[in-house]
Amino acid sequence: MTRLPATARVARTARRTGGTRVAARTVPEETPVALSYGGTTHAVMMATPADLEDFAIGFSVTEGIVSSLAEIDAIDIQELGAGIDLQIRLRDAANRRFEARRRRLAGPVGCGLCGIESIDEAMREIPSVSETALTLSAGDITQAVALLAQQQEYHKQTGAVHAAGFYIAGKGIVAAREDVGRHNALDKLAGALLKAGIDGASGAVIVTSRVSVEMVQKTAAIGAPLVAAVSAPTALAIRTAQAAGMTLVALVRGEEFDIFTHPERVTIGAARHVA
Repeated sequence: MTRLPATARVARTARRTGGTRVAARTVPEETPVALSYGGTTHAVMMATPADLEDFAIGFSVTEGIVSSLAEIDAIDIQELGAGIDLQIRLRDAANRRFEARRRRLAGPVGCGLCGIESIDEAMREIPSVSETALTLSAGDITQAVALLAQQQEYHKQTGAVHAAGFYIAGKGIVAAREDVGRHNALDKLAGALLKAGIDGASGAVIVTSRVSVEMVQKTAAIGAPLVAAVSAPTALAIRTAQAAGMTLVALVRGEEFDIFTHPERVTIGAARHVA
């Protein structure tokens, strides 16, 4: 496992109402993390150097490189001075699929994920969660966001990282991960759920960030039929969630929130029109 710290103490000059003083503050580390398959780097993400095995597993699943944890043979975390290389070894069938995918995505000038192929990848079809039976109450939504806040240890120290958690009614937040990148936090959560054997269809994904289309895609890969966020969604995220049968809840502020798609999964009583 990596020994790189997830946070650092730095000096700063703090200007406050009562005056100015020099004091230390905790800030998050941001480290280049390469995700490599078969010795070849597939992507480099700026990430918090924590829960890196979860990151490797979750990224592999949410990006469609593997369909299950069983298709990953080994993960080797290598510190390289300026960054970290996650060397992921796939089992035979998964490795053959990945090699075929990599050849297909390599453009004629060898630029990797570019041009029309990368657009197709960005707009890839995602698993439907429309048949997943899950209902949460308005109180569940409120409680889930509040409980996730209690598990944001890095955010409490720094005020500068995102979190993704998994909420199951009656159990609370059963897993949570943090990262400077919102996608990374969700990937880490996906990996943690797989390692713990938690069925993604059994609960909801809760995030502290806005909901982009990638967050919807990754939530669908987890198998969760509902995603709830503290911030707002994009229009494409809404359309994608609607098509996938996913309930998208956003702008959760205390007991108030907005449901953008498939409101039947949230029991809130009769709705009234507001401006």
